[in-house]
Amino acid sequence: MDLSGHLALITGAGQGIGGACAEVFALKGADLILLDKNPETLAATADKIAPLGRQVVTRALDLTDVEALQQTIEEVKRQGRIDILVNNAGFDRPGTIPKISTNDFKDVLGIHLVVPFVLIQLLLPDMRKTGWGRIINVSSVYALIGAKAEVAYSTAKAGVIGLTKAVAKEAGKDGVTVNAVLPGLTRTPTIEAFMADKYKQPIIDNTTLGRMGEAEEIASVIAFLASDEASFITATPIPVSGGWGI
Repeated sequence: MDLSGHLALITGAGQGIGGACAEVFALKGADLILLDKNPETLAATADKIAPLGRQVVTRALDLTDVEALQQTIEEVKRQGRIDILVNNAGFDRPGTIPKISTNDFKDVLGIHLVVPFVLIQLLLPDMRKTGWGRIINVSSVYALIGAKAEVAYSTAKAGVIGLTKAVAKEAGKDGVTVNAVLPGLTRTPTIEAFMADKYKQPIIDNTTLGRMGEAEEIASVIAFLASDEASFITATPIPVSGGWGI
């Protein structure tokens, strides 16, 4: 899983799965462009991987500001040809159908679907020209099974799978693979801070391996999909859930 000579753009790279992806990719030799809304956590990620000696460019911005995102991509493309895209950034607005607002629903779809679509539009043409590219979209087990009070998140993550398959069918003839990773319950700062044990424990009880996943475990699968070892895998949603939701 050597990623030397590749330049990967990772969204939501300040912590959690995105931060773990940055570290794993750097360990495997990739240079990095890291995007996140939080400048403090983004800087912490960059500092953590600095000793690995890879080229690391960071940009703090609100990814849902499409104009700012487009300008940022045009700027960072000067660093080299971005041939790996990891669409990881996201957030949640929990709520049952009667209670969630239309704006919250749209916001969740925006970060999980519109932002990846915009990035794919901006970066796919160069991948197709050179005949090699990797796009990995982070979905969720909720895309397959849904969840109470998670109508926006479940809908958005299901949409990620549809986006993945559609782009894969367009891009495959040009040597670009497009896949989705579906994490189960994963130990991230957000889960640790905001998800009560009474909600976590039932998921763990229904997970075949009987535990939460670690962000590094998800990142390792994403790195595999970005490598030449996964050259014949595309249009595929891959659960990385410890057996939850099977």
